[in-house]
Amino acid sequence: MHARLKLVLSACFAVPAGAAATPTFDCTKTTVESIPDLVCRDEALTALDNTLAAVYGWAAEKAHYERAPTLKAEQGRWIKALDECSKSADRRACVEEAYRRRIAEVQARYRLVPANGPVVYVCNGEPRNEVSATFFLTDPPTLLAQRGGTVAVMYQEPSASGARYVGRNESFWEHQGEASIQWGTGAPTMRCSRKPQEAR
Repeated sequence: MHARLKLVLSACFAVPAGAAATPTFDCTKTTVESIPDLVCRDEALTALDNTLAAVYGWAAEKAHYERAPTLKAEQGRWIKALDECSKSADRRACVEEAYRRRIAEVQARYRLVPANGPVVYVCNGEPRNEVSATFFLTDPPTLLAQRGGTVAVMYQEPSASGARYVGRNESFWEHQGEASIQWGTGAPTMRCSRKPQEAR
């Protein structure tokens, strides 16, 4: 774990002996059986809520004025989406995954953890058709991919071979330097190869 992130999280979890950790919101104002109520009653989810708060705070510090509105808007959309877990057959698992993915996304978007890359891939043999990929050591592991002016966040999923990442509308599967990339719902799969790094 990045040294500064460890310091931030340690400060966040510095709870007096015998005291229980509490979420970042007022549990006395939650509705019974709501998602916030579930977080309040579950120690592991409470810990994730505190972790997200610490990571968000660090991201806000890095964002400064130019990106702060974007970060705030992203967080607002995530909070609204979290309510969809109330429709899930396993609400707790849904909430836990949502928190873990949001923590990983913020860490990746705001470069809060170590990363590998960027690695540039040339797709379908067209030099101008490039996808830049940066791999982040989050939990779960994430990939921040850029194609033209569009950026996509993808999360690593189990794969029999190579590394496979899936996002909202994109997917990335790499094996031995070759990658299959789908960019957009229903889009054809592109065959991509790593672009040789230029000598410095």
